[in-house]
Amino acid sequence: MSSMWPLFWAAFLPSIILAYEVDWKKLDGLARAKVELNRLREVKAFVTQDIPLYHNLVMKHIPGADPELVLLNHYYEELDRIPLSHMTRTDINSLLAELGFYKKAQAEDEVPDEFRFSPAKDSPFKEHHTRKAPANSDLPEEPQPEKATPHKDL
Repeated sequence: MSSMWPLFWAAFLPSIILAYEVDWKKLDGLARAKVELNRLREVKAFVTQDIPLYHNLVMKHIPGADPELVLLNHYYEELDRIPLSHMTRTDINSLLAELGFYKKAQAEDEVPDEFRFSPAKDSPFKEHHTRKAPANSDLPEEPQPEKATPHKDL
């Protein structure tokens, strides 16, 4: 029975190592992400087949770098980096769903208005979108040009 422990740990340890715990405190302001990739079949399948379906997710190829999901805020400031090397395509898709990224059915599909800022909860510019346009009666009157009066001395 004691010879089973190494086999048990060999089978169980990868699932412990591969699990990524999302730190929501670190991700305040999450708005978009990019995937950094060099190799790995599972991750490449995700990159070529799944990234085009996601809104606010782009691919940036960096030769020699391990693949990472780099989480960014609206101002492209880095919030977190998630290593993807040991994740499967399914794991990566599940992670993006958990983070709130919108996935289209087809790459050419339009993104519904309610998801255009996803995974962000709202626009950083919402004060511009929520202000009501002034009614015509609220607008100041434009100055009227003075009527041209003929000079009396001519």
